[in-house]
Amino acid sequence: MAIRRMAFVTPLMVGISAIALSLTAPQTAKADTLADALVGAYTHSGLLDQNRALLRAADEDVAAAISTLKPVLRWSATLTQNFGKVRNAATVTSVSNDTLSAAINLIGELVLYDFGARSFRTEAAKETVLATREALLDIEQRVLLRAVQAYMGVIEASEFVALRQNNVRLLTQERRAAQDRFDVGEVTRTDVALAEAQLAQARSGLAAARGDLVNAIEEYRNVVGRKPGTLRQPPGLPPIKQDVDTAKSAAMRRHPNMLSAQHQVAAADLLVSAAQSDMKPTVRLTGQLSVSDNLNANEYTRGGTVGLEAGQTIYQGGALSSRARQAQARADAQRGNLHVVRHNVQQEVGVAYASLTAIRAQLVASEGQIRAAQVAFDGIREEARLGARTTLDVLDAEQSLLDARSLQVSARAALYVAAYRVLAATGRMTAKDLGLPVQIYDASEYYNLVKDSPGKLSAQGKKLDRVLRALQKD
Repeated sequence: MAIRRMAFVTPLMVGISAIALSLTAPQTAKADTLADALVGAYTHSGLLDQNRALLRAADEDVAAAISTLKPVLRWSATLTQNFGKVRNAATVTSVSNDTLSAAINLIGELVLYDFGARSFRTEAAKETVLATREALLDIEQRVLLRAVQAYMGVIEASEFVALRQNNVRLLTQERRAAQDRFDVGEVTRTDVALAEAQLAQARSGLAAARGDLVNAIEEYRNVVGRKPGTLRQPPGLPPIKQDVDTAKSAAMRRHPNMLSAQHQVAAADLLVSAAQSDMKPTVRLTGQLSVSDNLNANEYTRGGTVGLEAGQTIYQGGALSSRARQAQARADAQRGNLHVVRHNVQQEVGVAYASLTAIRAQLVASEGQIRAAQVAFDGIREEARLGARTTLDVLDAEQSLLDARSLQVSARAALYVAAYRVLAATGRMTAKDLGLPVQIYDASEYYNLVKDSPGKLSAQGKKLDRVLRALQKD
């Protein structure tokens, strides 16, 4: 069942919100929505750019692994100058043997069979790419959740400033009223001093609230990439499943951290198989073409060879066995990590739902608390005018009303953050899931360009160069 928006905004709070939001930008500034903030965070985030580049680096690991299954061609060239003389003892003559020779060789090599070692490493690289893609989605969730926190943080800080301003205004009136009653002998100097002390405390609280608003604006600027304009209240809470157990099951199937850990286990298992295959023979097809020419004479040699080569490392001081055991230990570590991630994801879902439930109850309670505190304040202030209440009673009632309103402001901001935290805990806090109007980053586009390890001078390689230049940022 979807959770509906909690409609706890009283007419007084609407007025306070209007005053508070005007502090964040000039009246002519464009009003920003939560969707605008999320779009800004998605397009502005350097953390996303960083991890997209790391994903492209992982894509290149696949290309490098596939290249080991292809033929290797290399060439070598030499130019040799020989000089010297040969003396003939019989004829007592010396003959120069200076020669200048050149040679060019073209060597080719292809692994025909290695018990799957290179294929295992290729598949492991592919699993690592899938794990890195999921890690990128988790980073995306964190970036977008931080944008929600920054957006609601500015709204909350703005409303606190408005509350504090209203508090200062009311206490200024109370201080003036206490002074008037003192002038006619109705109260003592103590009542005036109490009002003055409470007013000074309120001004201090206003200064602190303004400082918090500046901090919230800077956080918004950091996350979204620009200073906030006039921020609108979010339109409503996102749809959330009511059943916690169902949400935990869904998180096990789709949370990026779970999927990433599963791919990491698969990659580690493949690397174990590769390390075991390294201890078995390898069969290669080799070939060579060579041309050598004596530049001092009309002499040359041309030829070539083709052959099969088989070999195996029999003993290397235990290095191969050590690498196989190391690969197995890393696979065991990845399984342990999967166990940890599974329980962490379940815990995050449970905590997120518990937090959302508690905040909703807190909002309901705060509404009643505000109504009661408002009635109490109005009644005590009227009784004070009639001499039945002291100045201290009025000040205490005003503080209680301020505390109740502050609690509601904090709870309302926390409600939206908690709701989106539930989405993140269940793996649904991505730009695609939220339907943001942005160009979604295609994690497979670059992979499809490089997966066949194209050469730099090929048409595919030139296309890759253009893509890389477009991706680069200053």
